[in-house]
Amino acid sequence: MGSSRAKEQRAARRAKLEEMRRAEAARERRNRILTWTLSGIIVAGVAGGSWYLVDQANQKNEAKEAAASAPVKGEKSWEKLSQNHVATPVDYKMSPGVGGDHNQVWMNCNGDVYDKEVDETSAVHALEHGAVWVTYSDKAADNDISTLKDKVKKTPYTLMSPYAEQSSPLTFSAWGKQLGVKSASDPRVQQFLDKYVQGKQTPEPGAACTGGKTV
Repeated sequence: MGSSRAKEQRAARRAKLEEMRRAEAARERRNRILTWTLSGIIVAGVAGGSWYLVDQANQKNEAKEAAASAPVKGEKSWEKLSQNHVATPVDYKMSPGVGGDHNQVWMNCNGDVYDKEVDETSAVHALEHGAVWVTYSDKAADNDISTLKDKVKKTPYTLMSPYAEQSSPLTFSAWGKQLGVKSASDPRVQQFLDKYVQGKQTPEPGAACTGGKTV
């Protein structure tokens, strides 16, 4: 009788242990599934976040490229300008000239500031090399002239001089491009310099801005 009861107790313990093993195995399966699911979510999140960051970077680059290719507001443009060297005055279609036939010797344009009017045909040659020519009339304010002189002196591939026959107090000219403004504080001034000093419009990028005329 006692032996029979002992067997029943052992069987009950084995059944209980087996039930506990099955419960533990079930928990382990649930934990593995949960771990795999969370890992998948994390990987997907990282991948999605990386895609988002890359997409945002691409959008910013596209915006910068669009801004770089867009014209400066109010600028004028001319195309198919001749590049012949001549020793005679040239009647340019715009004032100051922004391209066309020009003197074979350029005006120095390594941040050079001239207090008197310069040879226009030599200045146009400087534009061919990628310079921006800053000019001012007697309508320009003295403080604007002073501000721009300081800026030009610090900017390679620029030159500055007075020019009486222009319609705006201040004019900025690059090869095939021109912008007139009333004030040196106009934000388009820096935009024009950033865009056209050695810009894509330059026929001879990297050509010298020294070794030319100084008067």
